[in-house]
Amino acid sequence: MKNYYKLALERHGQWRGKVKVDLACPLENHDDLSVAYTPGVAEPCRKIQINPLEAYKYTWKNNIVAIISDGTAVLGLGDIGPEAALPVMEGKAMLFKRFAGVNAVPVVLDTKDTEEIIKVVKAIAPTYGGINLEDISSPRCVEIERRLIDELDIPVFHDDQHGTAIVATAALINSFRITGKDPADCVAVVSGAGAAGSSIVKMIKELGIGDIYCFDSKGVLSSKNYEGYNFVKREILSITNKKDEDLTLREAMARADIFIGVSSAGIVDADMIKSMKKDPVVLAMANPEPEIGYNEAVKAGARIVGTGRSDFPNQINNVLAFPGLFKGALECGATKITEEMKMAAATGLAYFVKDEDLNEEHIIPEVFEEGIAEMVAEKVKDCAIRSGHIRGM
Repeated sequence: MKNYYKLALERHGQWRGKVKVDLACPLENHDDLSVAYTPGVAEPCRKIQINPLEAYKYTWKNNIVAIISDGTAVLGLGDIGPEAALPVMEGKAMLFKRFAGVNAVPVVLDTKDTEEIIKVVKAIAPTYGGINLEDISSPRCVEIERRLIDELDIPVFHDDQHGTAIVATAALINSFRITGKDPADCVAVVSGAGAAGSSIVKMIKELGIGDIYCFDSKGVLSSKNYEGYNFVKREILSITNKKDEDLTLREAMARADIFIGVSSAGIVDADMIKSMKKDPVVLAMANPEPEIGYNEAVKAGARIVGTGRSDFPNQINNVLAFPGLFKGALECGATKITEEMKMAAATGLAYFVKDEDLNEEHIIPEVFEEGIAEMVAEKVKDCAIRSGHIRGM
């Protein structure tokens, strides 16, 4: 088995970065220089001065995203700081370009202050067509995203929240296609009450799931602990645990059709899977080690199992969502990414898997299947145009 940690260190040292800036125009002679730079460049500057929206016509603003992080919640590593987070942000930029043709620039910030991050992002926003927030700790990331959505006129999206939720929702849609269950009759257990968990709860509630129990590290979210919850957990509580019960994770699992994990490794065992209702669906997405291993969950009787890993079937991978989401938003001039756009992306991803290809080990498209980003982009564009969330409307 390859040692990917060792290989990554060697290759990153060779690459000296995974993305670069390249020229989009010719620069071979004095005429080229006069058109692209002085004196010719003055004319598009004048046009943009009169109407700032002309920047979308005359500059890279039509196809450029800033990837913003403070390095406080890097997947599997935690609070490692801005410089150490930079390889991950470069990787994100690489995925944008490879899968959707969207240019992206990593921007790591040497501050953890919520107000300062908002101020900095607003100050640099004129350069970019969209903002992708990445690896910022909860609940700060939720507040930062909401404020920026309200205060900017370009799409702002926190992928750790919504990318995970979109792909998990697509996986559930296809699970229902296989099992024939009605979402309204189903009970879901969500382990993890941070940024990703909150977005998942909201999306699967919108999908029509009958009842949801959400757990943090201390237990099920319930009114008895309300005073100790941050605003994200209070919002989750308002739409979960409708009978306000005080259950353990094991007790809740015995009632569940669905388990979704964005929490910690090894917290679910085989007996808990065996206790679930007929044809259980298990999306154990903790990384790098899931709440229960793929093989263990299958052996225990789970009909459908997904993880965050690429070495097992049904990888719940955000790259299925965010490149196409931004591609569509940029192409149609969307001013924001709405809940309707997210659900449209999830539904599109689900039905990208044709009936004849759908099975327990293929409930979600493979990352390298052609046409995924283009399909998601079209769904997002249609939704943005119908809702009127585009420039000029």
